[in-house]
Amino acid sequence: MADALDTLLAAVRERVTPDPDERARLDAATARLDERAAAAIEDLPVAVDTFHVGSTARGTWLPGDRDIDLFVRFPPDLPREELERHGLAIGHAVLPDGHEEYAEHPYVTGTFEGFAVDLVPCYRVESATAIRSAVDRTPFHTRYLESHLDDALATDVRVAKRFLSAVGVYGSDLRTRGFSGYLTELLVLEHRGFRELVEAAADWTPPTRFDPESHGTRDFDDPLVMVDPTDPERNVAAVLSTTNLARFQHHARRLLAVPDESHFEDDPPAPLSVADVRRELDRRGTTPVAVRFDAPAIVDDQLYPQLEKSLAGVHASLDEHGFDVVRSRAFAEETGVLFYELAVAERPRIERHVGPPVGARGHAERFYETYADADCYGPFVDGERYVVEREREFHTARELLEGGLDGVALGADIERALEDGYSVLVDDDVPALAAEFGGELADYFSPSP
Repeated sequence: MADALDTLLAAVRERVTPDPDERARLDAATARLDERAAAAIEDLPVAVDTFHVGSTARGTWLPGDRDIDLFVRFPPDLPREELERHGLAIGHAVLPDGHEEYAEHPYVTGTFEGFAVDLVPCYRVESATAIRSAVDRTPFHTRYLESHLDDALATDVRVAKRFLSAVGVYGSDLRTRGFSGYLTELLVLEHRGFRELVEAAADWTPPTRFDPESHGTRDFDDPLVMVDPTDPERNVAAVLSTTNLARFQHHARRLLAVPDESHFEDDPPAPLSVADVRRELDRRGTTPVAVRFDAPAIVDDQLYPQLEKSLAGVHASLDEHGFDVVRSRAFAEETGVLFYELAVAERPRIERHVGPPVGARGHAERFYETYADADCYGPFVDGERYVVEREREFHTARELLEGGLDGVALGADIERALEDGYSVLVDDDVPALAAEFGGELADYFSPSP
């Protein structure tokens, strides 16, 4: 007898299954892309073929996801320069209005009959362990899943993707650091269904490891390990953050406890206005500060790790100087922002500096001589140690941040952007960030799992 969760999942399965017309349009567009690629390949001096990969090849795509990934495969002995040259030529022939982007090597992306298309060159290697570039293993992923997923499991993969998207943990880009499509497919396959997956995930105690093909050849230091069935040296879940794994577990438990449709629906908070942000900060009573700069013109997968490194570096400096960061977040659009809420608005003009025990003669004498004629209070003896009260280098967070960030751990491109100039926003200046980052600030001030 079906319970409430079974009833809910039956309804979700219907919603996440593309209708026959959408499938037919996808199949027709893919066939015509193959024809165009075959015509472009015909006169090349090397043996080349095409291979349809990704969720649309594996039947795990969600309605409205109009992405077609077509890989153009070249012999493994072809020099990289020729692969790139021929690959781009084929890409532009198939997608005349497309443009070039760059991952490990350049490829052409564009639109065709309403679908977003990537034409990606790769090597036609014998196995995923013999890859010459990272994309070479993707066809092996497609083959593996085509041979293991049936229609019921493919449908449950779509349910899982819908759930992970609603939770906010779907996507393996370095901005999201969530579950990739391939990882989602393997997890559903491993547990033989979506319900079985969430029931198991609710009880995971990370680190959690899965090894579908029992490779067992390598240890991985990650909270979730899914050994790639096509490549034993790779953890498919390597990019997944500890936070996003925990968020998935939380929402898995909530779904099991209260099975309703809200778990599969996106519900982002409305963007905040300048007045909204001011009210939030007044209510919290913290001191907001932000470092704002022109965002470097680099791809997100380069930008966001650098933002996180810079956010942490400045966080450490603020804490070290006694300003006690409550919480922080990095934002980026046209500008980049390192945003902090501080528990301490300002520090006294002086700070206490404790020296060595007087009994440690060598160290004690050096300390005393250093400060004997300095502009400070002391040295004096407190207990067994010398102590001085000296002028604090930075009285406020603004002074610290405007005084330069020498010695702070920053991402290389962020550091260069800051060298070109930045502004420090404090207190009443901070709500103006809502004009560019109203959505991000709404999420920040409405924290949830």
